[in-house]
Amino acid sequence: MDLQKIPEKLGLSDFPVGLGGCRISENYFDSCGYDVVVFDEKDEPEKIISIDDEMFVLHHGTFSETNSKKLLQYADLQIIQDPSWELRMFLSKIKEKHSSLFADFAKNSLIESMFCCQKTKDSVDNSDDFAPCWQKCASFYLADAIASLNNKRLGPTHMLDSLRKFKKTPINEHISVVTQTVGIERATPVLLERMVKSTIGFSDMVEKNSHSKIIQQKHDYFVKNSMISDCYFYLGYVNKENFIKIKSTLSRNHDLIHVLKTAFDIEADSNVLLQQADLIQNSCNALLALE
Repeated sequence: MDLQKIPEKLGLSDFPVGLGGCRISENYFDSCGYDVVVFDEKDEPEKIISIDDEMFVLHHGTFSETNSKKLLQYADLQIIQDPSWELRMFLSKIKEKHSSLFADFAKNSLIESMFCCQKTKDSVDNSDDFAPCWQKCASFYLADAIASLNNKRLGPTHMLDSLRKFKKTPINEHISVVTQTVGIERATPVLLERMVKSTIGFSDMVEKNSHSKIIQQKHDYFVKNSMISDCYFYLGYVNKENFIKIKSTLSRNHDLIHVLKTAFDIEADSNVLLQQADLIQNSCNALLALE
């Protein structure tokens, strides 16, 4: 694709535009969409746009961004359009504090993971059906933290594969806790078929932006290429992101547990949940102590 035509195709002729995500790495799949960031200073959710059989994920950015997670997503942007050089200067500033951004994001992820572990325990005590969902979120936050401590900002599509390839270090010893508690050993094509339908349903309820088309596309690619564990991890991570978006309204949306039981492939045994929460919590404490 001629990247210079992206601003025109998406109607972004007046703003700085960059391409990020999988498409600027060497490891993208044909199923990966084009992550386009337009710096129009708008606070709007991402949009999914299909043009000429290609999927574009349009993100709105601001040059006053302070969130380390978003800044790391911007760090390696490939500039497509930047007439005033604002984007070049912005990316230069991000690169100057790259290492501190990774450290900040790792710490935030570990804190969020520990919060989810405690929510798991509280939910088990209160017989709350969402307890297994909190445990899954804790696992994925731990994965985020480990990736960041390796100075990698990874999306869910390629994260499990990258975690497998990290060299052995005291930090990376905790990858085994992620793989133990995420549940990838249960992955089968039949299970994934059920999970993707529920993941798409949950996405449509929360995001309402046609992300479901990309989810289906990636599921099909993973299964076709026998990447069963990677597909399981990807679907779980997508559900984690959407679950966190609605965490404050769970008490008003208890019926969501019916779709999440399948989407997350949740563990029903409360004793196992408590053991997994302890494992994750211990890893978080150990990683925080290493900083």
